[in-house]
Amino acid sequence: MQFTRKGLKVEGFAGFRPIRNLETMRIPQGTGLFAVIAPEDFQARFLTKSTAGVFKKKDPSLPEAVLATEWVDAAVVLYVGKAGPGSKGNRGLRRQIQEFVDFGQGKPPGHWDGRLIWQLADAGSLAVAWKELPDGQLSSTEAGYHAAFVEEYGRLPFANLVQARTKAGA
Repeated sequence: MQFTRKGLKVEGFAGFRPIRNLETMRIPQGTGLFAVIAPEDFQARFLTKSTAGVFKKKDPSLPEAVLATEWVDAAVVLYVGKAGPGSKGNRGLRRQIQEFVDFGQGKPPGHWDGRLIWQLADAGSLAVAWKELPDGQLSSTEAGYHAAFVEEYGRLPFANLVQARTKAGA
């Protein structure tokens, strides 16, 4: 797989909407994966303090040196996450992405996956793309994308701090 806008489109991702102009009602409600993508010529500039909400009384901000270590030069894809159905079957892409964006606007999250995105200056220019997938394929597909990214770049995308694995530990 190519981790470019074109490569994601070939893989079935859609949307590619800048965070600042994201219309959540246009995001499908089904389960799937989503990716945060840097625009062309994006230069990483790190904020001293994250715009993200506090999680369990923990500040999501990290020192600039840590952020610089996580940054993947030349990578367009900055984060790949999944949006499952939730325990009550009422989650999915629309709700997960909305919560992700709300988190970046300082609202308290239910989790803080992808939190490094919110310590980038001009995070609103980053785009979100999504791919609908059945729940049963989410974990293995996410793990496959993470593994392929690591194979290509030698590390996970910038804001993925934990590599996804299938339940069998693959």
